[in-house]
Amino acid sequence: MKRIAIKIGSNVLTRDDGTLNITRMSALVDQTAELHKQGIKIIIISSGAVASGRSEIKIEKKLDSVLARQLYSSVGQAKLINHYYELFRNHGIVCGQVLTTKENFSSRSHYLNQKHCMEIMLENKVIPIVNENDTVSVSELMFTDNDELSSLIVTMMKMNALIILSDVDGIYNGNPTDPNASVIREITEDKDISNYVQTTQSSFGRGGMQTKYRIAQKVADEGTTVIIANGQRENILLDLLKTKNNVVHTQFKPAQKTISSVKTWIAHSEDFAKGKVYINKGATKALQETKAISILLVGVTRIVGSFEKDDIVRIMDENGVQIGIGRSNYDSREATQYIGKHDMKPLIHYDYLYLE
Repeated sequence: MKRIAIKIGSNVLTRDDGTLNITRMSALVDQTAELHKQGIKIIIISSGAVASGRSEIKIEKKLDSVLARQLYSSVGQAKLINHYYELFRNHGIVCGQVLTTKENFSSRSHYLNQKHCMEIMLENKVIPIVNENDTVSVSELMFTDNDELSSLIVTMMKMNALIILSDVDGIYNGNPTDPNASVIREITEDKDISNYVQTTQSSFGRGGMQTKYRIAQKVADEGTTVIIANGQRENILLDLLKTKNNVVHTQFKPAQKTISSVKTWIAHSEDFAKGKVYINKGATKALQETKAISILLVGVTRIVGSFEKDDIVRIMDENGVQIGIGRSNYDSREATQYIGKHDMKPLIHYDYLYLE
């Protein structure tokens, strides 16, 4: 594993009173620095901006959750990155800040701009510290949480592994507070453990174990190892990456398949879909049996929604079940006009089609 993404959750970096835990942050930086000196390229996806700002500002009147988040993060992000900068500098390592929003993943050009930025940082031995730009991300424009952001970063940067640090040892086969429950150590592609996953959210973050499971399964399905472990344990990062380790954690085994970078971007762009393309039974069968074909207008029965050329659209079968997503070669007006036509360029080319 030469390229690793480490997602550090809010509950790992936050004390019981909601303020930033500098001691734990320092310990994780020490471990990351050791891995960095071993030649491992590392990206950190770090929560903690809101917690950092909360300890600096005393609000005189009650604010709604969005405004409070914007206020705390505007101050807290500066404080958070300064802590990281000073802690890494003690090891002779440079880190850099990368703030992003969900919209930055909606277009291929913005997506590649981010990718190239972080690639040049890694090439020059700079550790990217990534976080959502909470000052401008509101409501529907927000990531579910930093677990979702980490999955996008991992697939975009083709990391070998994603380590999600939480405040529990992994995914349990029951309630973690139950003494008879134990951590599920390995999850494979064909193993469904969704019934075991707790639905409660974390204390200070927006997500929870259910989100972590969904994200981890998707990333593993795309060929990347995912580890969920307890970030509050001493030397957790160094112990996890030993050839032989006894650290209790949950590991998602990667699927043995490769997906192109374009298809990976398509796969994670579902939230940005602008319309729906319905195809007939013949086209559905051809996709399911052959896979490596494009969606032709002759097999389209209906277009729903308004979209432009190169927008992301959902592909639906005749029963309204989504079977994939892709990038359209036409705008919705043209696509509707040419429904059922032969000898036209594909509505969605195979290279820009991801089947579920």
